[in-house]
Amino acid sequence: MMTFMTTPLNRNQNTASRQLQRTCKQKRKSGPNVLNDAVDLKRFFRRVGEPPALTSAFMVRSSLLRRVVPMAPSDDRPDSLDPAELVRVEDELHRLRADLVAAEVAGTEAIEAAHPTHRRSAVNLVHYVELRNHDVRELQSRLAVLGLSSLGRSESDVIRAIDAVLVILSTLTGSTPLPRSDDDRFPAGTDVLTANADRLLGPAPAARSTRIMVTMPSEAAGDADLVAGLFDRGMDIGRVNCAHDDADGWARMIVHLRASITARGRRCRVTMDLAGPKLRTGPLLPGPQAIRVGPKRDGLGRVVSPAKVWLAAPVASDASVPTHVGIVTVPVEDASWIERRRFGDRLELIDSRGAQRHWDVVDVAEGGCLVSTEQTTYLTTGLRVSCPTVDGADAVAIGELPELELAHRVLLGDTVILTRSLTPAAATVGGTPHAIGCSLPEAFTQAEAGEHVWLDDGKIGGVIDRVTADEITMTVTVVRPGGAKLRAGKGINLPETDLRLDALTAKDLHDLEFVARNADIVELSFVRRPADIEQLQRELLRLDASHVGIVLKIENAAAFEHLPELLLTAMRSRDVGVMIARGDLAVEVGFDRLAEVQEEIMWLCEAARVPVIWATQVLDTLARTGQPSRAEITDAAMSERAECVMLNKGPHIAEAVTVLDSILVRMQDHYDKKRSLLRRLRAWSHGTPGTDD
Repeated sequence: MMTFMTTPLNRNQNTASRQLQRTCKQKRKSGPNVLNDAVDLKRFFRRVGEPPALTSAFMVRSSLLRRVVPMAPSDDRPDSLDPAELVRVEDELHRLRADLVAAEVAGTEAIEAAHPTHRRSAVNLVHYVELRNHDVRELQSRLAVLGLSSLGRSESDVIRAIDAVLVILSTLTGSTPLPRSDDDRFPAGTDVLTANADRLLGPAPAARSTRIMVTMPSEAAGDADLVAGLFDRGMDIGRVNCAHDDADGWARMIVHLRASITARGRRCRVTMDLAGPKLRTGPLLPGPQAIRVGPKRDGLGRVVSPAKVWLAAPVASDASVPTHVGIVTVPVEDASWIERRRFGDRLELIDSRGAQRHWDVVDVAEGGCLVSTEQTTYLTTGLRVSCPTVDGADAVAIGELPELELAHRVLLGDTVILTRSLTPAAATVGGTPHAIGCSLPEAFTQAEAGEHVWLDDGKIGGVIDRVTADEITMTVTVVRPGGAKLRAGKGINLPETDLRLDALTAKDLHDLEFVARNADIVELSFVRRPADIEQLQRELLRLDASHVGIVLKIENAAAFEHLPELLLTAMRSRDVGVMIARGDLAVEVGFDRLAEVQEEIMWLCEAARVPVIWATQVLDTLARTGQPSRAEITDAAMSERAECVMLNKGPHIAEAVTVLDSILVRMQDHYDKKRSLLRRLRAWSHGTPGTDD
């Protein structure tokens, strides 16, 4: 095992170092043929004692030249070190640095347009984009062999990282060192990112560095205890989705959020998500007004638990309806019929299939009665239920039942026709053409044959065959075996179509007036181009709300491809961030590319020193069912590298907050962005490997 100690060069090492410098200078002057010669440095290493470890980490801020001297066994020592390679690497780094500086000059206009808070960060972003326009993998390997930083974690301070390596190389080769960089007068990029995150998202809690954002469910408008419980479990930011509920509901959610903040003396930011111009499928004709009730059965078809039905009087209040899971509520048309029911009554009916069924009354309460049955029953509006009495049958009609939601059954190779008309279409079976509306008229003028289309979060995929003024016809090329259901209101993605439309819809502009008065942060959905951000910035200025932070939701291929320009535009505002909205983004870029794309977004935002929100389906199974999947636990662990993680709503959202808080606290001791943290591990401290202890 090699251990390191930090020590100044002694007189003997200084003499040997100067000898190495003279050798490098001779090699530089001798031309390319001599540069390829290996130089035996055994005498140099013998005089120094050990080969110097060429590392730049602690040279960044040091005014005194120091060495990290490895205390290694003799068989770890290299026999020779080629000074010519030092010269070649140094020259290549100088050329790379010159390209970065040239990119900075070319991007002067965009850099100077940035808010003063972000101007140095804009410079670093331009440097990083230029760095990633080069393939430096081979150079990285050569730097690593020399014991130098390979620039693999340079995102937050690109030029500073390169200059740190060049300082060491110039010392070893005897070349003229670079003049002192202005960057040394400014805070480190990681410190700037932390400050930017604190301003936008609020200070991180004491126990962890990553914040938790929770989307408010509709119930939060009427349940202050629900909001307070989320806050107590670890929520740092409350999110209101403007695509759901209304201004009255949003206002009540925010009142509950602010009340929880005041009561606990903690700061909790409020963010509001503008709905944006999302494409969705149009309506389908509904099915009959019918409902199915049936018992639970085991694998042999035996009844495990009977079906429970709450027969509700037409004027019954919601408070009287049982809330037990599995109870189906069915309205009846006559409240007096409910009043005449008693425990033990035997009810008779003939269901919609013509099957005779019997129900037993097991409870009676104000506004309804609870019945139990071990027979599967299909009910329709108007069907009659009777209770035999000595005077004859006491009957009542079933009230209005909800219409069944129908769907197309789409198979591989089927034709799907997206129509401009939003007139409800008839549901169709597999193997026949399926027509359904498309909510965005611009799609019919901008989509082209040969482009891909994805429906319902990628469950159905296809290629456009032809486009007319009123129809887009596609052939299904991707669907699971046995086909998939295509329902109304499902998402449509056109990842290859250059959709030219404003990110702010008429609804968004209306909602923005509420956002400006009530929110700390606004999320811009389906942003594609810098002009989308400029429009939002103008509207916030008009509403005297420039203090409201802006979060760009990256959820389509166009936004990912234009991300450097989007960031530079957003950085004209003081408080900005990025949300990786992985749902639509996965559909647009491909599920197989999502992991790569989200990493690249994280790197670019770190270079811009802009905080990132890791979003979509984080602990989704846990929030919905109360039991997490193994994969989503790992996903949540990786989210610690972001400045914030967003949880969506679900019946078990409180438990999801608790679990995420625990995961983030644990993982922050292991990861910091791309850097692994080597805290002491106690997992294997019970004995030394290879011994019997």
